[in-house]
Amino acid sequence: MSGKNKIAIVNSSSFGKIFPKHLERLHKLGDVESFTLDSKIDGKALAEKLHGFNMIIASVTPFFTKEFFEHKDELKLIARHGIGYNNVDLEAAKQHNTVVTIVPPLIERDAVAENNVTNLLSVMRKTNLAYQSVKKDKWDERAQFVGHALGSKTVGVIGIGNIGSRVAEILHYGFRCEVLGYDPNKDKVEIEAFGAKKVELDELLEKADIICLCASLNDENYHMLSKEEFSKMKDAVYLSNTARGALIDDAALIHELQSGKVVGFATDVLEVEPGRSDHPYLEFENVIITPHTSAYTMECLEGMGNKCATDCEEITKGYLPKSAVQSVSSYLK
Repeated sequence: MSGKNKIAIVNSSSFGKIFPKHLERLHKLGDVESFTLDSKIDGKALAEKLHGFNMIIASVTPFFTKEFFEHKDELKLIARHGIGYNNVDLEAAKQHNTVVTIVPPLIERDAVAENNVTNLLSVMRKTNLAYQSVKKDKWDERAQFVGHALGSKTVGVIGIGNIGSRVAEILHYGFRCEVLGYDPNKDKVEIEAFGAKKVELDELLEKADIICLCASLNDENYHMLSKEEFSKMKDAVYLSNTARGALIDDAALIHELQSGKVVGFATDVLEVEPGRSDHPYLEFENVIITPHTSAYTMECLEGMGNKCATDCEEITKGYLPKSAVQSVSSYLK
């Protein structure tokens, strides 16, 4: 391996902070520096900021675009501190001879699925509003916090992959829900194995009392829930999203929140992150936003950090790490 390793930790709020041992492992490989960059930084500016760094541990932002790779010097690895890689142009990475890795999905499975249901319940039962009322010494006003039960409802889960399959299990076996599963990449037997019934998207939209988004983001499903899809939903529907914010058209959802068709929305993700206090969703009392913390359990973060540190170590030794999205480098053994 030529030269000294320089490792950039980009936009991660947790790597090395809760488990310093992960950072210590990186320091044994070379110089390490953390960056907090604008999520919308353009590719050329990003390449200039990260000049000289040959390994990157990356969060959900910024976006490593074709322009980034066109201006970037040697880059051996982008290790995603997560299971998604929609912020990396894989073809451009391949041409640049950059390995892209992810955290094995099973590491995040329980944590993210549990948070999807946790946030959903919080909205349905008005938990946060009731708590804020108690803090204001308004215990006696508790009758205004009558919510809805999750048990025995019809729930549509969009995306029956690693996370969505676990959400389906929790809802079906834990809450006796009828679970409708939409996933064009899964067959009937696969979906039924998790307690769900395979349906097309239109049927899910028309029948579900509650919709949980668990799909990965791609060019085909950007804003998959927009004006037309909302028009097909039941009145008084609840939504919970722990996948990607861009699966939902913000303007369309805001309209349905205003009309009352959507009676509750829980989301751990936004199309533009980080979210700020002036986000229009925050005008609604029946909305909960958490700051992309579904994977934030001690168990999950330890596993994620271990994986990213191991990827950097493997690249240093000249090996292709496990969970590489693509094998591109001729120098890897």
